[in-house]
Amino acid sequence: MSADYNTMAGYLIVPHEQVPETYNGGFSMYVTAWPLLERYPGNYFQTGLFGTWMFSQNKRQPGEKAYSDIEGGLGWWRDSRFATATPKFIMGGVALNFCAWANGPGAGKGRDWDAPQGKYGVAQLSPNVLWPPDGLNLKQGACGELFGYGYLPLPLIPPKSTTEGADVPTGGNCWTLFLDTKNVKGPIAFFTPIFFSKPTIQAPHLAGTFLDSQPSNPNRQIQMETQYVPARIAVAADGETYARIAPTHFPVNADGESVMLNAAVCYNAKALWDGVKDWFEEGDPILDPIGHTEARAYTFLGRGNSTWSIFENGVPRDARNHMVWDFATPFTTDGSDFGYRWDDQWVARIETENGPMAVIPEYYHLVKNSDGKEVWEPVKADDVPEQAGLKEVVFKPHWHDDDDTVAPEEKHMGPYVTPEEKGSCWKTPGPVAGPFQAFPGDGSVVTYYWYRFADQPAMLNAGLTDAEREKVQTHVEKLHRHWTRDKDYLAAPAKGELAEIDPALIVTPPAGLEWGYVPIATRQEKR
Repeated sequence: MSADYNTMAGYLIVPHEQVPETYNGGFSMYVTAWPLLERYPGNYFQTGLFGTWMFSQNKRQPGEKAYSDIEGGLGWWRDSRFATATPKFIMGGVALNFCAWANGPGAGKGRDWDAPQGKYGVAQLSPNVLWPPDGLNLKQGACGELFGYGYLPLPLIPPKSTTEGADVPTGGNCWTLFLDTKNVKGPIAFFTPIFFSKPTIQAPHLAGTFLDSQPSNPNRQIQMETQYVPARIAVAADGETYARIAPTHFPVNADGESVMLNAAVCYNAKALWDGVKDWFEEGDPILDPIGHTEARAYTFLGRGNSTWSIFENGVPRDARNHMVWDFATPFTTDGSDFGYRWDDQWVARIETENGPMAVIPEYYHLVKNSDGKEVWEPVKADDVPEQAGLKEVVFKPHWHDDDDTVAPEEKHMGPYVTPEEKGSCWKTPGPVAGPFQAFPGDGSVVTYYWYRFADQPAMLNAGLTDAEREKVQTHVEKLHRHWTRDKDYLAAPAKGELAEIDPALIVTPPAGLEWGYVPIATRQEKR
């Protein structure tokens, strides 16, 4: 990053009441989708929108370094190749201490297929949603709509006493992403259990402690994590320090409020697992998939915390807090939602092509508070000395790339590719139909094929025998026949409009492939 680029980063934290530990069968929530910045500022930009971290309920020894969870959501990331101002969604599974991560079918850590590091960690389940390796696109222009998602375990894959021949177990929890959007609902993809268990081959003392084997911890944090929003810091002639951040927006409703979260719920095993397990063992089909009587809503407390701060050239200065609460007041109407009300003295309301927005203050002055600590205090543009030069700042796209000979608009636009060798799991046994192409609104083109579910690359790398894969195939065919994309699955919000998946990514299986087949992206490139 060039020396004159600084950052705003930190967390917006959402407190809620604790729930009983028995609600350990996953969660769902509705999070607001919107363009945080007016223009995409280049791939240094990395921030999630509101979301959560789902850890296993297992209690390990204090001080044990054994990080593993599911922490994806809506946002923007530095390894994105086709980003726009509209957020995308990733699944964000993390294996032991980030040795691998899985963002979706065919998407994970790095780009080297000889060292997959999580790129086989997610299996495609839905026959109606195409998942690009760059992330699942929302319809361009999403602004204020609710994106419903959650993870519940499905008993698709049997637990195993060994893992790739090693004497460590792999559990049978297939943590499955469920979506609730305007144009598609239901189970989309799941983490194969071996994604979480495989690292324990080298760390057998941790076997059985991760999400493949353990239920989820229901008392999870809900936050918005921001790593980089462009900023500029300058010192005026009198020695005073000022800063400016790129225009940062929050969507507002008709009352001028920004509702960020709605209907956050956790579930117990009876909500889904028990009934589906009986069904798979030759019981009756479960037509109303998720039992909402077995759910417990999170109650938001109407207060919040912030660690947003402006950093000098990426160097943390813990004492220099960005004083969000000078202009934002957290609120909840009935405990089921969370949002902000804005101080009109500091926060402007504007109309954008996507909808009405609140624009938080751009300018800040570094002052000492009553405790003698340095803090960033919002100021009006007219109160910033001209010689600081901040009013003339233009936040141009800034790119993370060692090759300075490449124009910014062309950086990181290389294609995502998958193995072409005939003997690879992508070709043997290989797809049954294709190629086809989709053209999402991020300016890319996605090439995809239809695979038999059990023959998709992730399933061929799931540590299963042929007989075990065939058993899972029968389970998935049942799901495809009975769990259609227009059913209601998650506990719905009381109000609010649902967001849409990019229509280009809603697909229909070819004739004869309606049940038991899934679309798999094999290439994504600039259009």
